Amino acid sequence: MVESDRRSEDDWFLKHEKKLLDAAREAREKREKERAAKEAEGERQRLRDLHYMKCPKCGHELKEESIEGIAVDRCSFCEGVYFDAGELDQLLTKKADEGKGFLRKLIGV
Repeated sequence: MVESDRRSEDDWFLKHEKKLLDAAREAREKREKERAAKEAEGERQRLRDLHYMKCPKCGHELKEESIEGIAVDRCSFCEGVYFDAGELDQLLTKKADEGKGFLRKLIGV
């Protein structure tokens, strides 16, 4: 009788310890995923801060200019002109004479 009680008690502890260990493992995995996501976000932010508004050609500062209602980024050093997503489409969908005026203003003619 004592032996069967001990065996059932051992089985009960084994079953519940497994549940506790599984819960602790899941909690640890969740914390690790959150930490990895936080680190990845931190790395993305660091890279963004490092490269944001920098000329891809020479690395100098980009200044935003508005020409004919379209915002363009112009390098303060090499005078390169860069468009954000959708800005070139806005330019191309303008009337032909407005587009020519924009390009003339852009190159300073």
